[in-house]
This record gives sequence, C-alpha cells and structure tokens, in this order.
Amino acid sequence: MPAPSKLPPFDPADPLGVDDLLEPEDLAVRDTVRSWAADRVLPHIAEWYESGELPAVRELARELGSIGALGMSLTGYGCAGATSVQYGLACLELEAADSGIRSLVSVQGSLAMYAIWKYGSEEQKQRWLPSMAAGETIGCFGLTEPDHGSDPAGMRTYAKRDGSDWVLSGRKMWITNGSVAGVAVVWAQTDDGIRGFAVPADAPGFSAPEIRHKWSLRASVTSELVLDEVRLPGDAVLPGVTGLKGPLSCLSHARYGIVWGAMGAARSSFEAALDYARTREQFGKPIGGFQLTQAKLADMALELHKGILLAHHLGRRMDAGTLRPEQVSFGKLNNVREAIEICRTARTILGANGISLEYPVMRHATNLESVLTYEGTVEMHQLVLGKALTGLDAFR
Repeated sequence: MPAPSKLPPFDPADPLGVDDLLEPEDLAVRDTVRSWAADRVLPHIAEWYESGELPAVRELARELGSIGALGMSLTGYGCAGATSVQYGLACLELEAADSGIRSLVSVQGSLAMYAIWKYGSEEQKQRWLPSMAAGETIGCFGLTEPDHGSDPAGMRTYAKRDGSDWVLSGRKMWITNGSVAGVAVVWAQTDDGIRGFAVPADAPGFSAPEIRHKWSLRASVTSELVLDEVRLPGDAVLPGVTGLKGPLSCLSHARYGIVWGAMGAARSSFEAALDYARTREQFGKPIGGFQLTQAKLADMALELHKGILLAHHLGRRMDAGTLRPEQVSFGKLNNVREAIEICRTARTILGANGISLEYPVMRHATNLESVLTYEGTVEMHQLVLGKALTGLDAFR
C-alpha cells in the first residue's frame, strides 16, 4: 500500500473541502463577485437597509453587467455563458452581502432575461437582451397579483386583442425592480391561455409605484405594477410559450439561484458569530470556549455546508440538463429554512449586539423571511415534494 499522504489542515471556512470540487474558472468567478460585493456593497449596505433605499441601483446594475453577473448563465446577446455552478457561486456571494442585491440579479437574469431568452422572438432578444446584460436596461417580472400569489392560474390581469394590437389591464404586486425597470415581462390571461408580454416601462398606461414600509428586503426596489389599458403592438407577446409552463419554468430557474443565495446569508451570519465567539469574553474567557456556544457553532456549520453541498449537486445536475423542478423545490425548501435557523442561532451568540446593524445577522434574518415566501412558499414546496413522493396531488 502506498504511504498515506499528509492530510491538509482543517479549514473552518471550508470544513468539508468543497472548494476541491470547483474548477479554477469557478473560483475566479466567485472571487470576482466577492471582491465586487466587498468593495461596492458591504461598506454601504447597513445605511441602505436602515434608510429603506437602494439609491445607487442603476449604477450597481451597470457594474454588475460589467463583471458579467446579469443573465450570466445565458448564452449570446452579450451574456457571459457561465455554468450553472458559476452562477450559483455568484448568487452565494451576492447574498452574503445582502439578499436585496442577489434579488436584483436574480430577477434581472433568471426571470426577465431568461423569459425573453427562452420564449422571445429573435427581434425581442436583439432589442432587450444586450442592454439588459450590460445593466443599461433593468427588467422586472410581473406574475404575482394582490389576490393571487401561490395560485397564479387565477390571475386577473387580462390581455385582449384589438385589431393587431394587444391591450393589457390589471395589477401585479411585490415586483422586484419594478420602479426602475425599462422593461417588464408581464403574464396575463388571454382568450387562448396565459401569455407573456414584453412591456416597455414608458408605454402609456403603465406605472410602477414603489412599495414602502417594508421590514424585509429594505435595500431592494419593490413595486406594484399597474396596467391601465396598456396598448402594445402584436409583436410584444412572447411567441414561444402559452400557459403556466412559461412563468413556472422561469421561477424554477430563479429558485435555483436562491438555493445558493440563502447559503450566502447563512455564511455571513455564521462567520459573524464565529468571529464574535472567538473574541467576546465572559466569565474570564472567550465565549467560544464554552460548550453551549461550541454546540451551536457546530450545528450551524453542519447545516451551512450541507446546504452548500446540496446547491453544488443541483448545479451539476442543471449543467448536465438533468435537474428536475422537484429537486429545485428540495433545495429551496431546505436551504432557506436552514439559513433562517442559522441566522437566529447566530443572533443568540451575539446577544444584544445581534440586533444591531453593526453586524449583518439581523439584516440577513429579516431578509430571509421574504426569501422564504417568494418564488414558492414553504407550503408550496412541501406540496410539490409530497406530490412527487406519493403521486397524489394535494394542491386542490
């Protein structure tokens, strides 16, 4: 037998050696996004969160475009053509800074751009995607309505034909990027089923009032979309899909990014708690030397790195073309739920300091309450998995 090689040292930041699964190109993408977030987001995010504003959103979008983070797993039209794992690593790093920044990127790339890239005409792709990839045009995705969230089939927004035109009327709610968008991908009922439309934000009758008084995702632009007899030319409809398959496939693509992103928020909170436990002294020694604190840190590390392994596994399946929607539900349900628990446990280690914006923990915890709900609530993903396991549909 060959002599055993010397074991590498234990790395508290990567206890399972997950980095060994990554290619040099993967690490380069991760490091680029991490460096950008450290320089452009972390110095300001507490102030943005406290004020409930994202004042530099257009500038940030252009910078994200310059590093290839917008629509990064799409090909052509100025998109980076990155792998799904690379896109996931970018989402993790962005959400380690703040969920609102990752939401900006997810909605831009995985919802608005993906819908046009997957289902749009060549003319629509040429018109919108290059400027969206560059961050010059911001997009939003209009599916959820005030009375229809988990059941989008009941949407009331309607598009009717008028000669060669379409006329859209209705409202959409909780729309990330809405007030700053140059184009909205809006899903509406028609006589032929649900269709998607590329709606320019300057179209008469379109407005996007911003939603205020949020206690979560405060450093994110969230809006209502109002469509008051918005007249669009016939070629505004996305020709490649009819029915709920269109918006649901876009949501599955975005949920994949959340599987990674939630672990970014969890990692940031865990690192804050670990650093605090090493330096905060009580009863004559660092609190990290007490058994109860070590038990908390060990449990947090277990769930954090199991979640990262799960995200990596799903990313490899997506790159191989074998990722099923039920598997995305598996990841979204587990990782967001565990990330919230990690944040809450980190808060207990920080004690009273845990509620201060001097530390990221409470900000991540409150942001994740939104992430837990959007793009499929806990209950919806439980039912998706329940149906897959039993073969029985409990939705109705």
